[in-house]
Amino acid sequence: MRPVRVVVGRLLRFDLRRYLIGALLWLPVDLVLLGSGWLLKELFDHISGGRAASLDHALWLCAAFVGAELVRGVMTVVAWSYGVYWWNAAATLLRANVLRSLLTARGPAAARLPHSSGESLARLRDDVSDLVQLADESVPLVNSALFSLGALVVMASIDPVITVVLVLPIAAVAVLSRMTHRLVHRLHLRARELGAAVTAYLGDLFGGVLAIKTAGAEDAALDRLRGRNRARREAAVKNRVAADLLGTATGATVEISIGLMLLLAAGSMRSGEFTVGDLALFTSYIGWLTALPRTIGGILSRLPQAAVATERLTRLMAAHEDAAALSRDSGVWYHREPPPAAVPRPRGDDPLETVEVRGLTALHGGGRGVREVDLTLRRGSFTVVTGAVGSGKTTLVRALLGLIPAQAGTISWNGRPIEDPGAFLVPDRAAYASQVPRLFSASLRENLLLGRPGDDRLDRALELAVLDDDLAAVPEGLDTVVGPRGVRLSGGQAQRATAARALVRDPELLVVDDLSSALDVETERLLWERIAGAARDGRGPGTLLVVSHRRAALEQADQVVVLDRGRVAGYGPLGELLESCPELRRLWSEEGVAEAEEHVDALVRDR
Repeated sequence: MRPVRVVVGRLLRFDLRRYLIGALLWLPVDLVLLGSGWLLKELFDHISGGRAASLDHALWLCAAFVGAELVRGVMTVVAWSYGVYWWNAAATLLRANVLRSLLTARGPAAARLPHSSGESLARLRDDVSDLVQLADESVPLVNSALFSLGALVVMASIDPVITVVLVLPIAAVAVLSRMTHRLVHRLHLRARELGAAVTAYLGDLFGGVLAIKTAGAEDAALDRLRGRNRARREAAVKNRVAADLLGTATGATVEISIGLMLLLAAGSMRSGEFTVGDLALFTSYIGWLTALPRTIGGILSRLPQAAVATERLTRLMAAHEDAAALSRDSGVWYHREPPPAAVPRPRGDDPLETVEVRGLTALHGGGRGVREVDLTLRRGSFTVVTGAVGSGKTTLVRALLGLIPAQAGTISWNGRPIEDPGAFLVPDRAAYASQVPRLFSASLRENLLLGRPGDDRLDRALELAVLDDDLAAVPEGLDTVVGPRGVRLSGGQAQRATAARALVRDPELLVVDDLSSALDVETERLLWERIAGAARDGRGPGTLLVVSHRRAALEQADQVVVLDRGRVAGYGPLGELLESCPELRRLWSEEGVAEAEEHVDALVRDR
């Protein structure tokens, strides 16, 4: 439970002033109840004839009681409005720290992310809510404790025996909550995991609608969704039943306590030692006295839930980060005006001369990947990594950039070892155009810049990516909304937009992963000619590392790296490798046939 205590403690302190103001606003809400109970006692004693009867006095007591309740209602609204503000800020703090770790912390983020983006979103929504809710329970805990202390003092001054008997059932609830701690933890963890699985599957369904429809798999997809929903529903019901049983046990203490009070007070009321007003006060207080065990029971039931939440959220963070990093005060902007714009990071004072890879080994499921790869990238060079499907091309470049973990090997920049490639090889040192275009439902301009300044470089990036003519034919130009995942663009346009996004960052090292797979032969040839020509003229990225099996890229290369089943089968200029490397000759021959067939298909379409 120590990680939970660390997170909750930091959430309470990250903006202590706002937290204390919110707590003080809630304080009168509970303390006014002490006065309301005393007013009820006075009123009932007055009406029952225990004191000199007066209609005016009774009416004043009624008015005072109504006024006290109105004040409590107004204070509740004010405290709630202020508390929601702090609650959302605390939740934002946790989410910001998780996202900061995923985007900037040492080590590859891919190793920490779940299999589905829906699972990550479920953690950022539900698990963050569990932690903030536990921290927020500290306010009602303090208020309930103060009310209970005051109420017990008042009640003990009237009849200490009845007061002690009333407290016993309440104490039993706290014991019951502690006994069910592990059960609640297990049930909540199961419910969270299955709920996240449903969320993840829904995300996959929306992302794969076209694939499902073309395969005629609608019924199978819905059956699988129903199965996951059934499992989630069963787990959620068990989790809810466990929580409700604790709530029911707490609520039952009210009836038990009132029954015991009536039995014990019957004799005293006949003798006049225990008045009707005393009964009204005890009855009024007993309902609110259960708020303390209810709050304690709620906290005890939330503790295992918060432990689950802390564990799931810290799994999204880097290996060297813990609960303290999850809840550290990284700054939450409270004001209506946005914070000052971030100052662009200056270019490094160590421009790329040589990037060396030695003995790089990166393996994933089934032992596939790359083994003991050596590679040298010199400034101004154009290097192409090629090989058959599954030879490890994408694994190599992603391990080089620190996007996936490497089991062995070193990477150096100008002879200086890079401890964390994922944090070092970022814009403006390096930029990456991935094999699968990652576009958002926003304008093309926003997709290319992603919040960075650089409008002055857009035109050049679009030209190098051979996207300028396509934009000229679109009325909205750069303001064209591309839709979710770029659905309003063709496959080739989406790939070239990915290239333009990397080029606009003006990197020293441009890494491109099979970018031209959706391009026709002529567009692909023009793309590589422009990028390679700009690099040689000093108008583009200084160094190129390209994954491709296409002839247009290979013909531009200064050196070619041939991979075969995860190992380097050939390394050198294209002409030499065509003579000495059987694997490259086979790939070259197959690519020639494929390009010829593609050319014939294009001629047929044109007719």
